[in-house]
Amino acid sequence: MQINLYNIRLAENLKPALVKEKEIHYTANKVCTPKATADFFNDVFQLNEMAEEHCYMLAQNMKGMVLGVFLISRGTVNQTPVGVREIFIRILLTGASCIILCHNHPSTDCSPSRDDILITQKLKEACRLMDITLSDHIILGGSAYFSFSESGIL
Repeated sequence: MQINLYNIRLAENLKPALVKEKEIHYTANKVCTPKATADFFNDVFQLNEMAEEHCYMLAQNMKGMVLGVFLISRGTVNQTPVGVREIFIRILLTGASCIILCHNHPSTDCSPSRDDILITQKLKEACRLMDITLSDHIILGGSAYFSFSESGIL
């Protein structure tokens, strides 16, 4: 499967535009389960080895086809800022109807923090208003992961 890593840049008219930064060839056909998503982010971006928190978004269509991957933020050892507005700019530019958020905990404790739960709830509500599906929010910690979907929070 070919997956594009995108970034947002200002076009000549000073409006945000998608820019493909990298083409990723991944062996799996789909990234549609929490484990497959965790494996993808660990295999491709080595999130389980990062010393700072990184947050990525996987944009998909309704059939689970990956439309693109975005680095949303890079933070510190115990936090990374996640802006709902920045996520929605990327959703709308790709035409995605489903998203999966994924970030790492360098401490290897993949239990969600209070802030993780709050941003997930905030993003879920914003997605509901826009008819976008927040399929999951996955936290990676070492070789383990936590899925908001599997835990019943989403």
